[in-house]
Amino acid sequence: MEIIGAIERNGYLFEPEFSVISQNGAIHVSHNGRFIEEIRFDFSGKYPEHAKIEALVDKYCEEHQI
Repeated sequence: MEIIGAIERNGYLFEPEFSVISQNGAIHVSHNGRFIEEIRFDFSGKYPEHAKIEALVDKYCEEHQI
């Protein structure tokens, strides 16, 4: 698994990681250092698109009113 830059939104931390071999990844969501949940995703190519990761974070924030 490779880890890419974390995204911070209103005190929540979103840490993406992915596997090029498996063509999947996850975004680990935490708040105040406490793990909340994992958002899983699939992708194609060498790396997941940053815009896709941002969209998943945006959707999560909207659904959870963050």
